[in-house]
Amino acid sequence: MNRVIGIDLGTTFSCVAHLTPDGPKVIPNLEGMATTPSMVCLTSSGEILVGNLAARQALTNPDKTIFAIKRLIGHKYNSSAVEEAKRRLTYDLTEAPNGDVMIRVGDQTVTPQEASSHILNYLKRCAESYFGEPVTECVITVPAHFDDHQRQATKDAARIAGLEVLRVINEPTAASLAYGLNRNPDGLVAVYDLGGGTFDITLLEISGGVFHVLATAGDNYLGGEDFDQRIIDRLRADFQSKHGIDLGSNPYNLQRLKEAAERAKRDLSFTSETEINLPFIASDDSGSKHLQVSITRSNLEEWTRDLVERTLPLMDKVLHESNLAADKVDEILLVGGQTRMPLVRKKVEEFFGKTPNTQINPDESVALGAAIQSGILEGNGTKDIILLLDVTSMSLGIETEKGFFEKVIDKNMTIPCRKTKAFTTVENNQRRVRIHVLQGEGLRAAENTSLAMFDLVGIMDAAAGVPQIDVTFEINADGMVKVSARDVLSGREQKIIVQSSSGLSKQQVDGIIAREKHRAD
Repeated sequence: MNRVIGIDLGTTFSCVAHLTPDGPKVIPNLEGMATTPSMVCLTSSGEILVGNLAARQALTNPDKTIFAIKRLIGHKYNSSAVEEAKRRLTYDLTEAPNGDVMIRVGDQTVTPQEASSHILNYLKRCAESYFGEPVTECVITVPAHFDDHQRQATKDAARIAGLEVLRVINEPTAASLAYGLNRNPDGLVAVYDLGGGTFDITLLEISGGVFHVLATAGDNYLGGEDFDQRIIDRLRADFQSKHGIDLGSNPYNLQRLKEAAERAKRDLSFTSETEINLPFIASDDSGSKHLQVSITRSNLEEWTRDLVERTLPLMDKVLHESNLAADKVDEILLVGGQTRMPLVRKKVEEFFGKTPNTQINPDESVALGAAIQSGILEGNGTKDIILLLDVTSMSLGIETEKGFFEKVIDKNMTIPCRKTKAFTTVENNQRRVRIHVLQGEGLRAAENTSLAMFDLVGIMDAAAGVPQIDVTFEINADGMVKVSARDVLSGREQKIIVQSSSGLSKQQVDGIIAREKHRAD
């Protein structure tokens, strides 16, 4: 029997699970832990360390330890997301020939897909050790607002790791499956997902085993990493003010600050005060310098309140798009480790007017939901899940005259779906039109993500504005997009299947797989 596993590839931690007759279960990693740090170290000797092994030596090899890979995957080097990442990473980034971001470690350069594949391969080996047999298929989760490039990059990472992705599902949707299994929770459910690197808010209606996503919104650059950074920034600023030394200029010191900030943030979810003590962190002509400071929960809340409040307009947005009021929501699920922060829970409770549900593990629920979907695909699905109806997280459409973006499929439309919209020519006797397929919410084509381009030729001669060109978008349950354009008068038609690109061609992915196989042998 082919085993299908569910994987949550997270910014800070990753998790793998499977569906048993008693429900979804987390598969422990090779060290017996439920979650694995999403970290990779490329040592000078050529060894690749993953997870806890990478985390343990991050302090001694900060420039060779790759973390927060999820914030880079599917991005261009000159994107705002990468520009923001540069100032907080202890390793270097560089630009690929096609403009994508690459990770530089010493004299090596790797793509975010390759780095992520090491984490996925480790999770695959954990599952194989657990089952005692090969595992080659998976369901993998992504943030609801990942675009096509980021989703395909995640799938390419899995392929490099030796896994076939049977389905990609959104993280909040997966969490709702884990919550709903065997509970019969008919009603409206809001999933507030604040993880290590991303935030999503999703509103679902659950009825008779049907999980129907109504609306989703999110921020792909808001998560626990940003909360950590606020502590780091404050420690750096205070130390520089006192001693005239910038601790962030040294990767070793920056890694010490990062680890201390993460510990302090976690502690302050359960205590009112914690201490950071980093002896011998710097020196000058007067001798060694130490960093010793107490941080209170109120300090942290003051430094990060704006980050928490950035989630509120997005919560308003999903309610508005669903034509619902906050008090109509029956249950609020908290997903992602950052939701353990008391201020986050307080703000969510104030917004919805009810206490959030904390019965599901915020670190494991996404992987457990992916495992439920994997079990359904494996043929061992539970009868309690009849149907999962997800939505498009972004609008789809085409470029029109003067560079505007015309939507054909609106965001939050239930998939699978099909929609046709009529367009026309802009010149007399125009025999050809170019169909430029885009994804996003910007008014201008240039503000959105380009997915594909094709030409419809042989249009019947006619004055500008006379021909009717029907453009049809079809999206299946896996999110595959087909676009066709048809000249109604002549009957001529052109179709294309939008092939998502992660920035790596099939040949490049095959080359990486061959190289990894050779290295393993």
